[in-house]
Amino acid sequence: MEIRVKSLEETKKIALAFSKALDDSGLFITLTGDIGAGKTQFIRYVLENLDVREKITSPSFVILNEYKSTRFPIYHFDLYRLEEKGLKSIVSELREYSKTGMLTFIEWAEFAYDEIPSESLKINVKYDDENIDIRIYNFEATNSESKKFLEKFEKEVSK
Repeated sequence: MEIRVKSLEETKKIALAFSKALDDSGLFITLTGDIGAGKTQFIRYVLENLDVREKITSPSFVILNEYKSTRFPIYHFDLYRLEEKGLKSIVSELREYSKTGMLTFIEWAEFAYDEIPSESLKINVKYDDENIDIRIYNFEATNSESKKFLEKFEKEVSK
């Protein structure tokens, strides 16, 4: 599923649809793509829609931010600054955070060297080659849980 957005307002709308499509079982989400294209901003909008009251920041320097929600625990990893040795030290945690009942975002999943679970909802965010103001969000389901979510998300987006 591909969604093209031209503004932060449009990003907010897809984040709202994303939030509405989530059920209480949570989801394991990997994000890849261009630097500065909107991965963190999308996550921020999703978390705001899930009534996270804490300050939502990028975990670039701390690797992991944890948030509280009334529905499930939320974890936000950023692997951008980890080298291979650093990643190997947190692999078991990444696998632990892929279980049902939590919402986990892994930014810069392409740096994980195939060490994280492949069963996830994959989101790739990139700039449009012809217009830098347009962002392209590609959503890919890799298992039955993420396929079910993507079907609900598509319905929410089309409303």
